[in-house]
Amino acid sequence: MELKNSEIHDESRQGEALDFKSGDSIIGTKKLYLESYGCQMNFSDSEVVASILKSEGYETTRNADEADVVFLNTCSIRENAETKVRNRLTEFKRRKDKNPNLVVGILGCMAERLKKELLEEEKLVDLIAGPDAYRDLPNLIEEVGTGQKAVNVLLSRDETYADISPVRLDQGGISAFVTITRGCDNMCSFCVVPFTRGRERSRDPKTIVEECKQLFAEGYREVTLLGQNVDSYRWNLSSKGEIKNPADTTTDFSQLLELVALVSPELRVRFSTSHPKDMVDEVLYMMAKYENICDYIHLPVQSGNSEVLEKMNRGYTREWYLERIAAIKRIIPNCAISTDIITGFCGETEEQHKETLTLMDIVKYDYAYMYMYSERPKTLAERRFDDDVPDEIKGRRLEEIISMKTKNSLISNEQQIGTIQKVLIEGFSKRSEEHYCGRTGRNAMVIFPKKNKEKGSYVQVKITSCTSATLLGEIID
Repeated sequence: MELKNSEIHDESRQGEALDFKSGDSIIGTKKLYLESYGCQMNFSDSEVVASILKSEGYETTRNADEADVVFLNTCSIRENAETKVRNRLTEFKRRKDKNPNLVVGILGCMAERLKKELLEEEKLVDLIAGPDAYRDLPNLIEEVGTGQKAVNVLLSRDETYADISPVRLDQGGISAFVTITRGCDNMCSFCVVPFTRGRERSRDPKTIVEECKQLFAEGYREVTLLGQNVDSYRWNLSSKGEIKNPADTTTDFSQLLELVALVSPELRVRFSTSHPKDMVDEVLYMMAKYENICDYIHLPVQSGNSEVLEKMNRGYTREWYLERIAAIKRIIPNCAISTDIITGFCGETEEQHKETLTLMDIVKYDYAYMYMYSERPKTLAERRFDDDVPDEIKGRRLEEIISMKTKNSLISNEQQIGTIQKVLIEGFSKRSEEHYCGRTGRNAMVIFPKKNKEKGSYVQVKITSCTSATLLGEIID
C-alpha cells in the first residue's frame, strides 16, 4: 500500500492571478503564468518574480493557455514534489509543440540540481533560474527568444531582493508572506536547501518594516515573517560575526519582531520556521509582550531520539528540545505548537521510532507535518548513510505518527470548546458562502455563520464544537 505524506508543504498554487490597478504599469500583451510548489518561501519568491516581470510589461494570468511565459517555481525537499513538477513540465512540453513561441522555465530549488537533465537530456524547459537569479529573468527570456537555452543558477552571498516590492498574487488578500532571510547555514544531513538556496543572509530590518507598513495600508491584516531559520536572523553582522557597518545598530530576531508588531496593533504577526537550537527566551518574552504577535510556534523536531538527531546533524538532543518546549509553555502558556517529523530516517530502529511517539505524547502538538524519509541527492545523508528502512516499515511508522497527531489535535481543539476566540476573517468557507472561515492567534481554523461581518475584520467567536482539524463557532456581538 502506498501511503501519502500527511499535511505536507507540497501543494502547487497554480496560476495565481493579479488584477492590476489603473496606473500600476502599462499592461502589454505579454502574459505570465506561475505555479509554485513546496514551502511558503517559494510562494513568496513567486511574488518577487511577478514584480520583476511586471516592470517588463508582463501581466500574470490564471489561464496557462494564454501565457507567453510559463514558470514553475520548484521544490527539491521531497521526491514527490519533483515528480509533480516533471509531470507538469511534460504537459507544458505538449503545449509548446503546438505553440513554439511559448517559453517554459523552472525556477527555484530544482534549478541547480536538475538543470542538465531537464534542459539537455529531457528537453522539457527553455530556461532555468536559481533562487538568486530572478533579477536576470528578463535577460534570460530574451536569450530564449534568440533560439538559445538560458541558464543562471549562480548563488549569491548578498541577494535578498530587499529593494523589490513583491506583487501580491492574491489581490484583496488578508495574509501575506514577508521574507526576512534567504539561504541556510544549517547543514542538516537530510536537507538539500543549503545547496539549492546558498548561505544564510539577513535582510535590512528597515525594508522589512516598510513592506509590512505598505501591506497594512493595502488592507492586509496578517504577515508571516519567513526564513529557513528565522531565529538566526541577524542584521549588520557578517557570517563571521563581525559588524558590517559601525554606524548601523545590530538587530536580532526578537528585536525585529517588536519592530513589526509596532506597525499596528491590528496587524497580526506570525513567523516560520524556528530552529530548536537557536530559539531563545528573548523571542518568547517578546511574543508574550505583544498581543498581535500570534501565540503559535512551528518548531520542527524531526525525530524524538537523540541518536537519530545527531545523525541528522540537527544540533540539539531530545532533552534540549523538551527544555525549549517547557520554556514556551512557561512563558506563553496558551501557545500552540506545531512540528515537522521524518519517519524512517537512515538506520532508525523501532525503539528510536517509539521515542518519537513518546515525545509527541509529551508535547501534544496542535499540528504536524509528517513525512516518510526520501533520500535527496547531494546531501550528507546520501553520502554517509544507507537509506535502509524498508518503505513498508516507513509507512507503518508514519501511520502511527499520524494517528498520534490526530489524537492530540482533537484533544487540543476540544479544550477550546466554550472559549471565546479572536478570529481574523479570511473569506468564505470552502463548503458554504453562508459561513466564513478564519484563524485564531493559535492558528486554528474556525468556521462560523457570516452574519453581517466583512472579510479582513476581527470578530469574537464562541467555540461550540470541533473536529481534529477545525473549530466551529458563533460570532458574539
